[in-house]
Order: sequence, then structure tokens, then C-alpha cells
Amino acid sequence: MSKPTVIKRVNQFVLFAAWPDEFAGHILLSDLRDACPCAHCTGEEIMGQKVFVGMKTLAPGMNELRSLVPVGNYAIQATWNDGHDSGIYTWEMLRSLFEEKRLSDATLDEIRSQLG
Repeated sequence: MSKPTVIKRVNQFVLFAAWPDEFAGHILLSDLRDACPCAHCTGEEIMGQKVFVGMKTLAPGMNELRSLVPVGNYAIQATWNDGHDSGIYTWEMLRSLFEEKRLSDATLDEIRSQLG
């Protein structure tokens, strides 16, 4: 899976990404956070046995993105304002998330109008 050519935060609620095949879209940062693939959020298995059930927590600033940094040539790692930073989103996972949660133009317009 190819990596995005652009990833940028549009405002405090929305993330934009575009890929070389001309697919592009916007998603809510809350959807990115909800999809966090780390063991704390999704649970952990060892040899097919669930050893930890994920526990998504609610905290102030949890959907406020502080940074996105590359991880090798295969993923990005998000750091959130509540300090959570263990989720690594592969390019394939990120693309699937954008395809599934892509915001409509009407929703984007509504968010923009609410922000003034």
C-alpha cells in the first residue's frame, strides 16, 4: 500500500489526506483516535489467547492531535493532547479508515460554518 502524499490537520476537528492514486478525503480526528490500534485501546493477544481486553479511556484533550510522525516507511504515530502516543497507524489501515469514515462535503461545510 502506498503512503499518502499529503496528511494535514485542517482544523481542530478534521484531518485531510491524499494518496498518489488521486483518492483524497477528510475524516474527524475523533474517528482517528477511536481507531487507535494500540494494545491499550484494542486489547492484546498472545498465542491466540486474549490476555488484555482493551480499555478506551475518556480524558480531556483525547481527540486533540498534537503530532503525527512517520514510523519507518510504513506508518505514522499519533500523539494526542492527553499524552496517548502508542498507536501506530499503517498506511493500509489509514487508507481503510479514510475510505470508511470519509466526510461528505455537506458535513465539511457544516463544520466550517460552526467554526466561523
